[in-house]
Amino acid sequence: MSTTPTYDCIVLGAGAAGMFCAAQAGARGQRVLLLEAGERVGRKILISGGGRCNFTNIHTGPANYLSENPHFAKSALARYTPRDFIGLVEKYRIPYHEKTLGQLFCDGSAQQIISLLESECRDAGVQTQLRTAVERVEQTDGGFRVHTSAGEFTSRNVVVATGGLSIPKLGATGVGYDIARSFGLRIVEPRAALVPFTLSDTERERWCDLSGLSAEAIATTAPRKKGPAPKFREKILITHRGWSGPAVLQISSYWQPGEAVHFDLAPKANVFTPMLAANHRRDDATAFALLRAHLPQRMAERWLYENAPPDWKNTSITRLEERLHAWPVTPAGTEGFAKAEVTAGGVSTAELDSTTMQSKKVPRLVFIGEVVDVTGWLGGYNFQWAWASAHAAAVAL
Repeated sequence: MSTTPTYDCIVLGAGAAGMFCAAQAGARGQRVLLLEAGERVGRKILISGGGRCNFTNIHTGPANYLSENPHFAKSALARYTPRDFIGLVEKYRIPYHEKTLGQLFCDGSAQQIISLLESECRDAGVQTQLRTAVERVEQTDGGFRVHTSAGEFTSRNVVVATGGLSIPKLGATGVGYDIARSFGLRIVEPRAALVPFTLSDTERERWCDLSGLSAEAIATTAPRKKGPAPKFREKILITHRGWSGPAVLQISSYWQPGEAVHFDLAPKANVFTPMLAANHRRDDATAFALLRAHLPQRMAERWLYENAPPDWKNTSITRLEERLHAWPVTPAGTEGFAKAEVTAGGVSTAELDSTTMQSKKVPRLVFIGEVVDVTGWLGGYNFQWAWASAHAAAVAL
């Protein structure tokens, strides 16, 4: 009768967090098994950043994350910083560059980051096993037994790095949440985040023939219970189904169904107020010429058509200016997990120790990365959470 293999640590999921945690744990002398359900590691890394992997953001801080507990991420982020991961990238001589807002990308391909992680795992003696789907995890006297499609494995520690529900075509499942629930841990309802908005049929008829047009804007939602209303100044983009672009993706993480999103279509500009001058022309053509300086021609024309004032009196001009800076758009929904870059929600941070990422109820059961209720902004923040949470877990094993 064959004996069940025993490890110091089994890591479930060979994405960014899982690979990095396995490598870090292995480098600290742990005997590590890394299990991946798919046919290759790092599938989500490969498509990230347009194929160039936005691997961190130099401005990373706790304020760049959503969570029921906004303080939870502080410990891990402070102990493994963007500078730390940049040092690893430079060690492997991977050329990189900074785009806007502190975003760092590979000059070449996202495959370079995958290769880095593979090398780190290999050097640390990590055993990687592909095409091995996790079915369930149960506690034993000495640790855990992991039941998989390729048999059973036992370990003192189990690290759940299975990700969220976003991009199911890359193999995303809710197995991490299932494991957490099986041990009595609470799950914050998962939802699509960093995702385009869809519009109702009526609104699509009004706007979506302008698909492809974009403009710089400020996107906001209603104020949250904790802190000020989120606000993002970046591009918005009209799509064939609704709205996208960086500002829309950012605000989508905060949006609640039925709620309006407001766009400031001319940030810090007084567009129509010149028409209030005594001798200034006041008509549709003048308003269009003024707005055309801030929006693409067809978008400016359409916006004025849809928001035309009843007259060009002072009050109407003032109201039009106000509407331009707080134009309400109520999405019908989002493109869902199929198009979401990340999953918000997940294993409740109230269930986890912020310094070790271990379950408070089940010691040595660890959750890291996207499966946890910590969701970063667009722009490299979710990768930095993967590295930081993985490091925190590995150090504590």
